[in-house]
Amino acid sequence: MGLTGLLTPAPEAARRVLFVVSEMADFVKAGGLGDVAAALPRALRDRADMRVLIPGYREVLERTGPIEVVGQTEAHAGLPACAIGHTVLEDGLPVYVLICPALYERDGSPYVDRAGQPWADNAVRFATLSRAAALIAAGDAGLTWQPGLLHLNDWPCALAAAYVRWTGCAATCLLTIHNLAYQGLFPTALAAELGIAPSQCEALDFHGQLSFLRGGIVHADRVNTVSVSYAAQITSPAEGCGLDGLLSGRAALGHLSGIVNGIDASWDPSTDSHLPAHFDVRNFDGRDHNARHVRRAFGLPESRGPLFAVVSRLVHQKGLDMTCDVAPQIVAAGGQLVIIGGGEPEVEAQVLALARRFPGSVAAYIGFDETLARRMFAGADFLLMPSRFEPCGLSQMYAQRFGCLPIAHATGGLIDTVDDGVTGFLFNGPESDMLRRCVQRAFRTFRQPRLMLAMRRAAMLRPSGWDVAGMHYMNLYQRTSEARA
Repeated sequence: MGLTGLLTPAPEAARRVLFVVSEMADFVKAGGLGDVAAALPRALRDRADMRVLIPGYREVLERTGPIEVVGQTEAHAGLPACAIGHTVLEDGLPVYVLICPALYERDGSPYVDRAGQPWADNAVRFATLSRAAALIAAGDAGLTWQPGLLHLNDWPCALAAAYVRWTGCAATCLLTIHNLAYQGLFPTALAAELGIAPSQCEALDFHGQLSFLRGGIVHADRVNTVSVSYAAQITSPAEGCGLDGLLSGRAALGHLSGIVNGIDASWDPSTDSHLPAHFDVRNFDGRDHNARHVRRAFGLPESRGPLFAVVSRLVHQKGLDMTCDVAPQIVAAGGQLVIIGGGEPEVEAQVLALARRFPGSVAAYIGFDETLARRMFAGADFLLMPSRFEPCGLSQMYAQRFGCLPIAHATGGLIDTVDDGVTGFLFNGPESDMLRRCVQRAFRTFRQPRLMLAMRRAAMLRPSGWDVAGMHYMNLYQRTSEARA
């Protein structure tokens, strides 16, 4: 490593932030992380020199403007050499692209192939991304720009904090945990290939495997999560996914915090170009038009009953089994249910079976369509979110902005963003009976038009932009930068 990595950064370097991420909605998105990656760096651009580093997936290369090669990383252990490209998005956001066709230019999502199986070389793919971030921070990648702080997101980038510490780089690291359940676990036998010495393996050890996320938690200067409640919950055995002891230790030092995500300004029912009709808190006529469109899109008949929606990854975490258990009561009471999403094959099959069981009342679309999803938020009366755990959740905030009331399990970020009986409904305990009782409350509210209207307005007026979250992140950046001062 060159001497640049050993130098103490100038004070202004704390304002130079490299946002390292494995997905970004501008190019490719597997979940809410992609939305956050697209919004947060933009929200902070007026307060810091924000730049993004993302792997050069095929979608990234196809959807950017001209890419200029401005640097490179040398091969190390079993990690290949990469070129570093630079591009500027239409709104001026600078993006560095890690170019390595053998690792990133392939069909499938950032994490899995078309069959839904994790890429066999994911350890190498994301260790390469992490090490590239560390080299950029050290000034050893040939760039003329050097960050003072790395903002790392989830396990695919977490190992960068370890590489920074192992090489003596002066940059500081903030690790944001978007979902603790995904830890990046790989065989310890891969350590040498990843450039990890035997003496360094202990910090990554998780029951005999290497945990990228554990390595990030151990070595990052600060750790945060995407809601205040989730930050507290993951220090307990019930929600800590085996890392609760480590996280409790970091919390005791004041090094673990939570910041609730925001949503971007495009979620505005008065201007959203995806909607066939617009509306606002003063005039809700457009919601009825959107509801009619959603029913037609799903092949459901017109109805005076409430329309329930699910916009979600179809995975066990999201509680779709509870939704399926409660659906017969929704139908029997005169409601309709529409579901959009994709995920685990067994959950998809359960959802499709439910739609076949109740034709004309329940319909599902396996996959994702941004326009249809937005119209569902704008047309449905209630959004079902019985998640077993939810670090933050974005769908409930999208729904509220569009006047659709969330019905959610009181966990994680759902506690922080849904005011029970005011901007939505919460139930305690991830059980079908608890969800059923909450749905009954929603039906009673629907039958009281004045109360329903008041809750819609309260939900739409709830602050949920990035302004407040951005201020908290800037404060956290400052504290992180001072961690080793």
